[in-house]
Amino acid sequence: MKIRIKGNSLRYRLTRSEVERFGSEGYLEDITDFGPTQLIYALKTTAADELWANFDNNKITLFMPVAMRTEWLSTDRVGFENRSPNFYLLVEKDFQCLDDAGEDQSDNYPNPLAANTREQL
Repeated sequence: MKIRIKGNSLRYRLTRSEVERFGSEGYLEDITDFGPTQLIYALKTTAADELWANFDNNKITLFMPVAMRTEWLSTDRVGFENRSPNFYLLVEKDFQCLDDAGEDQSDNYPNPLAANTREQL
């Protein structure tokens, strides 16, 4: 799971296996170890009606409603967002990059723009 934070914007990107694991378990987390402390970021199913997030004890938790999780797993939907006046939240499937990203992308979703790029070559 990748996390991107910019200002009051929080974005999670998940690979295929992470989406499947979240679908079966309803929870997913990852840890960035800074030595004496850690940053934990998690995605958790909730009964709420919209995406929302919480930060407590060095842990960012993004909560996804059950209905969104069900739709995400059973359709080609890329992701979900919640725009509020103070914060922007986005959770989405992670696509393969069109250029050389220098990282293993074998578990990422095929990029729908890849066919267009090949046609232009």
